[in-house]
Amino acid sequence: MMKTSLKRLSVIGASLLALVTLATGCGSQNKQSSSEIRTVTDMSGTQVKIPKKVNHVADMWHANNQVVMLLGGQKKLVATTQMIQSQPWFRTVYPAIKKVSAPLSGMDIQVEQLLKTKPDVVISSDPGQIKTAREAKLPTVNAMYQDFAGLRKSVNLTADVLGGKAPEIAQDYQKTLTHNLTFVKEQLKGIATKPKVLHIVDSTNLNQVDGRKTIVDEWIRAAGGQNALSQKGNMISVTTEQLAKANPDVIIVGSATDAAALKALKKNPVLSQLKAVKTGRVYGNPQGTFPWDRYSAEEALQVLWAAQKLHPDQFKSLNMVKKTQAFYQQYYNYQLTTQQAQRILRGQLPA
Repeated sequence: MMKTSLKRLSVIGASLLALVTLATGCGSQNKQSSSEIRTVTDMSGTQVKIPKKVNHVADMWHANNQVVMLLGGQKKLVATTQMIQSQPWFRTVYPAIKKVSAPLSGMDIQVEQLLKTKPDVVISSDPGQIKTAREAKLPTVNAMYQDFAGLRKSVNLTADVLGGKAPEIAQDYQKTLTHNLTFVKEQLKGIATKPKVLHIVDSTNLNQVDGRKTIVDEWIRAAGGQNALSQKGNMISVTTEQLAKANPDVIIVGSATDAAALKALKKNPVLSQLKAVKTGRVYGNPQGTFPWDRYSAEEALQVLWAAQKLHPDQFKSLNMVKKTQAFYQQYYNYQLTTQQAQRILRGQLPA
């Protein structure tokens, strides 16, 4: 009887010891977890707690995937978007993007699919996506911006999220952007003429344009032009009559080649009579790992390209092929051939 009681006491004692050890272990684990958490402030001003070391990133904003790659974090991408997976130059520079999960249906996050990727952090620009991801208890950062100052801040935010060498690369990028903007400004000193520029979103809908108070308007002005429209807003719809009244000196069409842009405008009986069309100053906007004209880190190249198109005499010595090659080598560690750089500048897909 005594032996049985002692045996029971031994079992109970061992069980208690195990529980104490487990509790102590859990306590130290929780303490360790809290020490491995840091806080970042996203573009909306929201403070987001993320792991100290981020290894897995779900980037649900098309444009920001390019920023992640620019900062050397592409191998951390565990989730992306279908648009980026099908972006020809992105796939050329980083073929592995084809194998990354794309947990979206339209713009809606497929939560179960996203959770399977086990992201340390989610990056997005869409309020609905951000709400969904946060409801799934995932650390979610809003990276959306609307101007050059926002672009700079968003690049730094993404670098902060990625950690490692990303913040250093972000500093180099800021210097490149500043250098290019300053170079353009210096070349345009004493130039009073500012051509009127119309920026059309793409060649499928010639009435969808970019007005003032947008990042498009900002690079038009930085390149020595003025927006042909007085209306404000990003990707706004205007009438053909309003475009005729604006009568721009230069027309730039997104997601198009020069030939495709000119062909689309010439088909329209009213727009074919615009000054820019008659003088042949119609250009398709370059498209690299992301279109240069909006929400793109390649805005650093866009401002050079646009300035040369608007003021060719002032930028005769500017070699955009070499500038594009140097940018891709420095930030993507990818050596573009001359032909590839030329195709990007013409808005063409890879050969």
